[in-house]
Amino acid sequence: MGWLVAVLAGGIAAGLGVAWLRARRRHRSALEERGWLLERERESAARAAVEEERARIARELHDIVSHNVSLMIVQATAAREVLTTLPDDAGAALEAVETAGRTTMTELRHLLGLLAPAADGAEEDAPQPSLSRLSPLVDRIAFAGLPVEVRIAGEPRPLPSGVDVTAYRIVQEALTNALKHGAAGKAEVTVRYAERSLRVEVLTSGPSVLTGAGPAPADPNGAGRGLLGLKQRVAVYGGDLDARRRLGGGFRVRARIPVEGP
Repeated sequence: MGWLVAVLAGGIAAGLGVAWLRARRRHRSALEERGWLLERERESAARAAVEEERARIARELHDIVSHNVSLMIVQATAAREVLTTLPDDAGAALEAVETAGRTTMTELRHLLGLLAPAADGAEEDAPQPSLSRLSPLVDRIAFAGLPVEVRIAGEPRPLPSGVDVTAYRIVQEALTNALKHGAAGKAEVTVRYAERSLRVEVLTSGPSVLTGAGPAPADPNGAGRGLLGLKQRVAVYGGDLDARRRLGGGFRVRARIPVEGP
């Protein structure tokens, strides 16, 4: 009987050893598969982040070029018209063209620095677009011929950088479009700091749609390519943007972006 017990014990031990080896191989295989899946997820997340950053930079480039080049065209046209009759005014307009050109180059260098950082790791000193920098934007637009009134409602507070830049770009794009079309008499900008959201509204006056006067908008709602891109940016933060012609004349751009409370 002793030998039978020994044989049975040896068989059980061998069986357990084989089972342990198989379990170990399955465990190792599972770990390898999990590592492969995690690597794939990391690669996918990295690609998504790169694509998102490329899209953001493309939108920023459009905003910068569209806004500043539009200002330069308006000022250059004004300078040409008064070059001989009002040389001082022509000089001021040309100075504005120079300022817009320098601003464009500075912001472009900042964005290109994101694509190809300097070898020494130095960053550009160009300030990031922000609602706190609306005054220089309004001054440039007003100097180009479009009076702008700005109202701040609620208690201003720090905003996430992406939200801050997006809100600034909404105002910039709306004012640039109004200036570009040349039909607006004035513009009103309202920035409202609500408890759980930031609201931005830009109203411009102009010919009434009931008379059929004025230039046709880029689409039935009056939203050009820049505002369509901004609409997508606002949607990323869970907000919404509406741009359309006003029955009484002019355009209205209204955006709501959710933000954490103070």
